Amino acid sequence: MTQPELHRNDREAPGAARRGLRADLTAAALAVLLFAAAAVTGTWIERTRGVLHVDWPPLYASWLPHTGPGTVPALALAAAVAACGPAAARALPWRALVGTAWTVSALWTAALALVDGWRRGIADRLLSPHEYLSSVHRFEDAGAALSTFTRHILIGQPDNWPTHVAGHPPGAVLTFVALDRIGLGGGAWAGLWCILAGGSAAAAVLVAMRALGAEGAARRAAPFLVLLPAAVWAGVSADGYFTAVTAWGLALLAVGASPGARAPRSTALAAGLLLGWAVYLSYGLVLAAVPALAVLLCARNARPLPYALAGALVVAAAFTAAGFHWWEGYRLLVERYYQGVAAVRPYAYWVWANLAVACLAVGPATAAGLRRALAGAPAAAGGLLRAPSREASTTVLLVAAGLGAIAVATLSGMSKGETERIWLPFVLWLVPAAALLPDRHHRGWLAAQGATALLVNHLLLTGW
Repeated sequence: MTQPELHRNDREAPGAARRGLRADLTAAALAVLLFAAAAVTGTWIERTRGVLHVDWPPLYASWLPHTGPGTVPALALAAAVAACGPAAARALPWRALVGTAWTVSALWTAALALVDGWRRGIADRLLSPHEYLSSVHRFEDAGAALSTFTRHILIGQPDNWPTHVAGHPPGAVLTFVALDRIGLGGGAWAGLWCILAGGSAAAAVLVAMRALGAEGAARRAAPFLVLLPAAVWAGVSADGYFTAVTAWGLALLAVGASPGARAPRSTALAAGLLLGWAVYLSYGLVLAAVPALAVLLCARNARPLPYALAGALVVAAAFTAAGFHWWEGYRLLVERYYQGVAAVRPYAYWVWANLAVACLAVGPATAAGLRRALAGAPAAAGGLLRAPSREASTTVLLVAAGLGAIAVATLSGMSKGETERIWLPFVLWLVPAAALLPDRHHRGWLAAQGATALLVNHLLLTGW
């Protein structure tokens, strides 16, 4: 599948175009049916056995139809992006497009969060006793806290960490400690930080795709990256911040691997530092190795790899020297994981219900695009190796890498629920699949994306 083939769908004969649209709509409908099956099955399991520990399976949410100060801005943004996004993405100069994607993505995330109100949606969201801010005061002596971090992971140990601190390496809580130290303490600043940082993830994907020779696909995907239903859970969640760190690490890796890189070694080193930091934000982000490998494969250039590894090792060495050992932390996390609700949450349900949640998070347009990506995967693999112009191949392989990371995550059994936020760093890389949809249908698909997010946010009170 070469670059001309990316646009072939817009030149199809009427009969072929109708068949393609029917197949796209079928794929989107199947995604909806999968989610409905997970909801019906999950509700039955929770009512009869009470082992899922979520109020509105498969989501960590409660049924609560409501509106808020973010309702009108969110509706306006959704309408504006659906109506004007595709044309703007084609016409804007590249730097302006990247900046606009970041800005509008952050505004979309903020508007959705404000549907729940300023306090409940943003200012108080990270003040839960299970969240990172509840432990900031224990890092007055950061060195001592790091050197003893693993002693407080397990339930039953003295002063055990709250759920989110125990469930992540210390880089996560250290971020909020740093914000507090520079005078940006409290829930409001933490919430705004997550929104602003998380909004940049869309821009990072665009940078990565262009560096890999897929600027056209990036422009087509840009409105879908902005109007992503997963923004419901990116704001306000530290996982939105984790998503941005991972996405920029992969973007810098792509830039460092591109033929025209001005400082490829330094850029690759910076990529490694960010990806190494990501691994110390969340244990699950070791799976970022899958899209990182895809980036190098798309670039047909492994030269950045040693420098990226060196950058990641610098981060690992710093934490190890401070007394935190990642593997020990992960071992204890697994034990802590099964001290809680994971011990009773059934793997047989979550292993596929997680995928239903991912379908909701990426929206119907991405589901339709995934159909085209999977159909074009064999051609993409061949096109990557022999075609001088490999835009669609790059798009398909990045999407495949996101699917691969998700598959490993759900099969591992360490993702029993709440993946609407945990998988944000991976579902982000499925969205470029929407670039494979015919241009003439983009406005309709964007409207469906916006409607999905608006319905979720207005009908449910999400836990993240």
